[in-house]
Amino acid sequence: MMRLLTTTACCLCLASSVTAREAAPRPNFVFIIADDCTYRDIGCYGGQAHTPRIDRLAQQGMRFTHCFQAAPMCSPTRHNIYTGLYPVKSGAYPNHTFVTPGTQSVVQYLQPLGYRVALSGKRHINPRSIFAFEYSGQRNNPNPEAIDTLFRQCASSQTPFCLFACSNEPHSPWNKGDASRYPPQRVKLPSYFVDTPQTRRAMSRYLAEITYFDGQVGTILDLLDRHQLADNTLVIVTSEQGSSFPFGKWTCYDTGLQTAFIARWPGHIQAGAVSDALIEYVDLLPTFIEAAGSVPAAVLEGRSLIPLLTGKARKHKDYVFGIHTTRGIINGSDHFGIRSVRGRRFKYVLNLTPGVTFTNACTQSNLFQSWKAAAQHNPQAADKVRRYQHRPAEELFDMQRDPYEWTNLAQDPQHTAIKAELKMQLAAWMRGQGDRGQQTELDARKHQRRARNRKKKSAPDPGNTE
Repeated sequence: MMRLLTTTACCLCLASSVTAREAAPRPNFVFIIADDCTYRDIGCYGGQAHTPRIDRLAQQGMRFTHCFQAAPMCSPTRHNIYTGLYPVKSGAYPNHTFVTPGTQSVVQYLQPLGYRVALSGKRHINPRSIFAFEYSGQRNNPNPEAIDTLFRQCASSQTPFCLFACSNEPHSPWNKGDASRYPPQRVKLPSYFVDTPQTRRAMSRYLAEITYFDGQVGTILDLLDRHQLADNTLVIVTSEQGSSFPFGKWTCYDTGLQTAFIARWPGHIQAGAVSDALIEYVDLLPTFIEAAGSVPAAVLEGRSLIPLLTGKARKHKDYVFGIHTTRGIINGSDHFGIRSVRGRRFKYVLNLTPGVTFTNACTQSNLFQSWKAAAQHNPQAADKVRRYQHRPAEELFDMQRDPYEWTNLAQDPQHTAIKAELKMQLAAWMRGQGDRGQQTELDARKHQRRARNRKKKSAPDPGNTE
């Protein structure tokens, strides 16, 4: 009799638990992303930009110190986030391109789970048939009125939503925000910058625009509070790739690939938590799917961050990977492919065409011309200009001792075994992606032409600019 009562009680508890899980509302998702912002310039990452709303969010949730993206430029990054696939696998590895037909996006994964999936602001993705978001935005920036309407409607109907709020800040030309807060003569320049008046003025304007982005974050957080949605919403704020100053965007150095990543989810994430786990943007989509109560599709290449967010795990991955393609970027080298792999301490960078001069929009800027002028009489400036435009075939860095990747250990006999291990990991990843290295680089223009031909047959996307 006692065994029967115990069994009955267990069944009732199990039924109660299942009912509670079914009754629990599915969480909302708000993903707020900057544009060309070096993560270490944000206040809570030790930066000099005034970012009170982002800093407060970090105090309320978890700040990740080692988040990375797969490509250091806008279009491949955004395709990467929305598909859960690395750039070559999705097809979106050059800039201004499409994913391969048949690819699924976050829209196809979350809509069947009852979610409204919206994107407000910068797009830079195609085709629209795959990225069938509820679109809104104004001049490539989130539209507060449209977001307010989405929140109000979803709160009223108790419909879960996933919002991507995509800012265009602090993408150049750095013309927003109050630059008087950052007098050029007082701003701090990274050690890898050449100290010129043009650099200081640009840094001042850039920092002001990060503060402007912080205000955009605050506006969206305030709207969540207004509609009493904050307690059931996983909010993530991230900085995208590094800024368009030299050694950031368009490079596979950490300044180009590493990003801020701050997550708040009341009741699930401990306030003030910090994680040093290696994570990637490709992990975002599996996280949303699992948090929504479903099982991430096997085709997705990332891994859910839920164990990290909830404190059940401290480690996530052993390696993160990067790829950059210059074919098709503004003023880019005809081909200068870069691949990288980073572990906890060491990083290996493979430059596929070391004999080619590295060029992009940055090398044509007045700022970089001021660096070249300084190089005429300053050996340190000359070294920085040379390092940016001319790379060896292989680079190996000790990220613990050399976070700015300035001392190349690739030819150091003491690091032969480490380099061999990272080369093996990178080669295996490239094989799994169908990445043939230089041939994949040379095929990029052909891929873009096919994309443009498909685009002509579809509606134009006014938000697809860079």
